[in-house]
Amino acid sequence: MKIWTSEHTFNHPWETVVQAAWRKYPNPINTAVIGTDVVEREVINGVLHSHRLVSSQWYFPSWVQKIIGTPKVCHASERSTVDTNERQMTLKTTNVTFGSFLSVDEVLQYAPHPTDPSKTLLRQQATVSVEGVPLSRYMEEALTNNISFNASRGRLGLEWVINKINTEVKEIATTADDLLMQTKKSIDGITDTARKSMDELSASKQKIHF
Repeated sequence: MKIWTSEHTFNHPWETVVQAAWRKYPNPINTAVIGTDVVEREVINGVLHSHRLVSSQWYFPSWVQKIIGTPKVCHASERSTVDTNERQMTLKTTNVTFGSFLSVDEVLQYAPHPTDPSKTLLRQQATVSVEGVPLSRYMEEALTNNISFNASRGRLGLEWVINKINTEVKEIATTADDLLMQTKKSIDGITDTARKSMDELSASKQKIHF
């Protein structure tokens, strides 16, 4: 059994990082995950519980492929909780493919950084266990290295999504400002037209009076 752990700090508030985590896939940087499907989702005592099926492509060394094969798509079960009151998000993922001899259990925890609440701390742990096949210890090492590589790309992918969200927010704000300006111009135009009409009507009454 191999255990891999990592910590990473995002320079973004927890709410932004969690929103990006929901929209993480697909992204052009972390291309291993090709799709997610929601199996179940419910809110219990204010906490959002979700169950998703994650489809991805695993890239193994050629000697590993000869032992376990190379399915085109691998599947994993992801269960997550989001507690907005406590500002905690936890994702637990377990592989479904190769489940008879390979176990990959991964846990990700997003929480405000303990010394800077404007940032988000990601704690990540993966436990890899291979049993009943040749070279199991070497396979555990190869899989752990692959998880570490994908984790770094996953963080870059999350940053890409955050930038995309920030761009969308700016575009919405710009559109709202433009719409407000156009509305103001329209109101000003209507007001000017009404004022001119009133002035013309007043002038006509004065002519009739004289």
